[in-house]
Amino acid sequence: MRMAFLLFGLPSAVLAAPLDIPNQPWFPKAPALPPPEGKIIRVTTVDELFRAADTIPPGGTIVVAPGHYFMPRYFEIHTDGVTLRGESGRREDVILDGARSQHGELVGITSCSGVTIADLTIQNIQWNGFKINSDKNVQNLTIHNCVIHNIWQRGVKSVKIPETNRENIRPKNCIVRYCLFYNDRPKRLEDDPTDTPATFNGNYIGGIDTMYAKGWIIRGNVFLNLQGRTREGRGCVFMWHHAEDCVIEGNIIVNCDVGIALGNSSGIGEGESRVHGTRMIVRNNFITNTPESGILADHTRDCLILHNTIHDPDNRLQRLIRVVHDNPGLRVLNNLLSGPPIRVETDSPIEIAGNLQGDFTRDFLDPANGGLHLKTPSSKAVDAGRPLPEVKDDLDSQPRDNHPDIGADEFIPAPSSSGPGN
Repeated sequence: MRMAFLLFGLPSAVLAAPLDIPNQPWFPKAPALPPPEGKIIRVTTVDELFRAADTIPPGGTIVVAPGHYFMPRYFEIHTDGVTLRGESGRREDVILDGARSQHGELVGITSCSGVTIADLTIQNIQWNGFKINSDKNVQNLTIHNCVIHNIWQRGVKSVKIPETNRENIRPKNCIVRYCLFYNDRPKRLEDDPTDTPATFNGNYIGGIDTMYAKGWIIRGNVFLNLQGRTREGRGCVFMWHHAEDCVIEGNIIVNCDVGIALGNSSGIGEGESRVHGTRMIVRNNFITNTPESGILADHTRDCLILHNTIHDPDNRLQRLIRVVHDNPGLRVLNNLLSGPPIRVETDSPIEIAGNLQGDFTRDFLDPANGGLHLKTPSSKAVDAGRPLPEVKDDLDSQPRDNHPDIGADEFIPAPSSSGPGN
């Protein structure tokens, strides 16, 4: 009876002013999705939203009207090919809010393939915002143009998979693109009763955390202020447990504890290899003020760290790029480091070349706010790189020539320096 009350005794969505989300002219802009396909169910209340998830046929679309939806409990999609999207296309117009939920996770995806979630906001949950139940076979998920706000463990989380049948059900070909991950403040102990001084001391927080991912693309996202209680949180993008063939590109990371982490120092499991990432590509990312680490390679194989711009002249641990433990075949090329040099703590055969290190604060458009576009053709980074077949364009999809600029931005003179048109 209590569950029935929670589902069917709820008022309609609260019609409130759209969320006032952070924005800068250089943040990536999401292309609009095509019109809805299949059977379309339009929802205007929490009750209708839960009913739609249970009745939508494969390939159908749930269209959510503008409003502020207080979710009573965990919400799950479990049907192939379903799209859940905000009606207006403006992600701040539809808010799925977990502040009143009885559960610690907000939106789950289970036992299905080809799901798309787009053009909406999720916010205010203790643990996981988008929970990918990859132990129950989730493939080809796309999360597009969403806001992930005040999520106190992981904005996007895919879970560990039992060894039995692991290769067949590991999450493959998922995409997270053009999303905004941001928190209003650092994590506090009261945000998450499981994150205590005896466990992680209020620092168990991050953006995207995936295990056994294969063929993922993480592109064009913005991460702002994902911070642990003592600024020792986890990665904005953290890929581990045998991740393979994934691309992390064109993202902007500002004032978070860790930028991009390929692996960590822990083992994988009893009897298993310690390799966390194989053939991963990290390219064309802007990273500003990440005191724990900008980019980390830890127990990887044949990975590429190419044409990233990292700005943190006063980094407390001297870790703009850190390479630690075993990383055979790693190549770190054409990165622009505004701050300390690459920190190498490995005996593995790796290639480090064409990187530029120094204090480039004056070369950037708006470094305090993560605007790391080059603003002057006199920068030492301009035309100083070597062509790389894996990097044909820059963070803004501008083509690179035979004398590419070092870092994520290819300087192109423009009439105005007010935006990323350079």
